[in-house]
Amino acid sequence: MQSNNRDATCVGPDTSLTIDTPMQFTKHLHEPIRQGKVTCSVRIWLRPHVKVGGHYRLGTGQIEVTAMREIAFADITPELARRSGFKGVVDLLKTAKHGRGARVYLIDFRYVPGASLKKGWSRLR
Repeated sequence: MQSNNRDATCVGPDTSLTIDTPMQFTKHLHEPIRQGKVTCSVRIWLRPHVKVGGHYRLGTGQIEVTAMREIAFADITPELARRSGFKGVVDLLKTAKHGRGARVYLIDFRYVPGASLKKGWSRLR
């Protein structure tokens, strides 16, 4: 994906929560996330790239990962795809399956509007 379609950066209170690969969202999901309409994401990775409690910049606010669990491909239902901001499973998989990853993760998060970085937290690019 082009960099102009993504706008999320990982931040953490110390190096134990600093992740080298930021959690990113396609641009069409930014507003539904800010409105609280999208509160989960399906990711297909080789290994987890986020941690529960991690904070990720999105526009002028942040998302906070509240839960993460590994699921099976069969668990990706049309309802889960819609909850994740996609029209259906095929639409979700076109975005989620773009690398060598084979492990499926369901990540729950909340959006914190206007949240600034806490003192001592760092941003990754």
